[in-house]
Amino acid sequence: MLVVDDERSEEFRRLFDDNYDYVWSSLRRLGVQARDLEDVTHDVFVEVHAKVHTYDRARPIRPWLFAFALRFASDYRKLARHKTELRGDADGPTELPSAEDVVVMQERARILHAALEELSLELRAVIVLYEIDETPMKDITEALGIPLHTGYSRLRLARAQCAEAVRRLTARTGGRQP
Repeated sequence: MLVVDDERSEEFRRLFDDNYDYVWSSLRRLGVQARDLEDVTHDVFVEVHAKVHTYDRARPIRPWLFAFALRFASDYRKLARHKTELRGDADGPTELPSAEDVVVMQERARILHAALEELSLELRAVIVLYEIDETPMKDITEALGIPLHTGYSRLRLARAQCAEAVRRLTARTGGRQP
């Protein structure tokens, strides 16, 4: 007979509802293709459900969740079937006031995603957490299990490599700055 702890179930449901979009977008930034995001996000939360009892409530939840997303994205990227990118696999439609704004935003997003793809997963994790999610470095290093100075070193390298990739990718588009 299956026994369900209603209080724990409700707590997990709140955690899921409050953080589903965060985990989904983190996985996207870590290189999970749009076609697989729902499945991989589900897999992350299955693992989170199994480990939620280990979460230290004194710490922020999002870096803890990001560590799960990072592991799943790493496993995802190791699979041979994910080594080739399908063109046209883009995010859903955006609601912007003009067609020109839409084109500019899509080009910027495409270049940023392509630049992030060129980073190692270790560098990408730090730059996404720090620059996009605005997570303090102390929380990042604790979630990833790395020393503080290593976190800052990875951030510096990630910024430099990402900036170089953006310059190179922008040059390929005829020098247009999106």
